[in-house]
Amino acid sequence: MILQRFGRLAAGAAVALTLPLTGAGTASAAPLDAVELYYDASGLPDYQAEATQAAANWNSSVHNVHLNSGGAATIIMHETTGGGSYTQTDGHGTGDIYIDTQQVAEGNDPTRIIAHEIGHNLGLPDHYEGPCSELMSGHGPGITCKNAMPDAQEAAQVDANFANGFATVRLPDKHIYR
Repeated sequence: MILQRFGRLAAGAAVALTLPLTGAGTASAAPLDAVELYYDASGLPDYQAEATQAAANWNSSVHNVHLNSGGAATIIMHETTGGGSYTQTDGHGTGDIYIDTQQVAEGNDPTRIIAHEIGHNLGLPDHYEGPCSELMSGHGPGITCKNAMPDAQEAAQVDANFANGFATVRLPDKHIYR
């Protein structure tokens, strides 16, 4: 009887130890050496799910930084009406994101807008002339563009920006989603 219990405990421990190695149950876990950033989307009462999805899109695309909801947030999200969506950021994990509800009402995808603005907080500039496949092309491709995933080049640039931790990236003070 004692041997059977020990066997079950050992088997359970072996499964518990292998779960983190296989990724089961840790889909949102950050890589061990990733910079942990925290965001607060409580100021986006109409776009909570979209903010969560935008952060998840970045987390699934990059390795050197990981976005988390809550904690000691350095990225604060707000709703605004008129003037365009924009962010004020240092380009390296600290900033305020403003999502224009009028842009969403016009047909712009809120997940794309939020992911785009997070991109600025991760050190990426606008590239309005880019195709829909480029997240940082913003409003350039028009309202039919619903892509909210960074492309491989954008993800690689963010990984490079955070390769050495919090080395600051310089961007203009304000980026407007156009």
